[in-house]
Amino acid sequence: MRLWTVVPAYDEERSIGATLARLAEQTDPDFTVLVVDNGSRDGTAAVVRAFAAAHPKLDLRLVGEAEKGTGSAADTGMRHAIRSGATHLARTDADCLPAADWVAAVKRAFDDGLEMVSGPLRPRTDEFPLRLWERRLLPAVIGVAALFGRLRPGNRDPLALGPYVMMPGCNMAITAALYELSGGFPRTRIEDVHEDRALVNRVRRLTSAYGLRPDVVVHGSVRRLRAFGLVRTLGWYADHRYRPDVVDVR
Repeated sequence: MRLWTVVPAYDEERSIGATLARLAEQTDPDFTVLVVDNGSRDGTAAVVRAFAAAHPKLDLRLVGEAEKGTGSAADTGMRHAIRSGATHLARTDADCLPAADWVAAVKRAFDDGLEMVSGPLRPRTDEFPLRLWERRLLPAVIGVAALFGRLRPGNRDPLALGPYVMMPGCNMAITAALYELSGGFPRTRIEDVHEDRALVNRVRRLTSAYGLRPDVVVHGSVRRLRAFGLVRTLGWYADHRYRPDVVDVR
């Protein structure tokens, strides 16, 4: 298994170092990290290069994608990885902290026959002090979004081979063969299309070998939740019924 982990990044010089550090500390080090600099205006690329120089044991690479959008950046990274020999692909984001055994858990899911896998998204606690209700809010928001996704008419596809499952783009893995067969992430901006949901629905027409595993854990940033508030965050994830003036909260 040749696993590559793709990390789209836009203006993440303050966050990506922690993400890379967590990837460098994985219990299973046999994988490649590919950061896709999505036209950052800050020092994101410089941080990645400096981290690579300081951590030679981590197979860390960097490519650029000028077309703005999480879908565009993620797709560029996935296809670059496949061209470079990847047989399996994982994705997290540049403001996230995968659990120490995340890579190992992803590989176990593939070994068990899954072709696409995701797992729990839990709140980061290191960005700023979180109140108790904030610690509980992100899982609640994700739970509501997952329920809405199952009920959403657009996800009720009569041609689907399995039920809709919410798989956050920051905690997702897929075989290279299925990624190509499905057409991959749509090359879109997050404010236009939630590219992770689009990919899940493409996959559902091709296989039922996808699902959630409790040990595939990523801790995600709560900065958007804090900036938008609970109601607006729910509106954002519910097909962008809330559209903020600033999407890229930093």
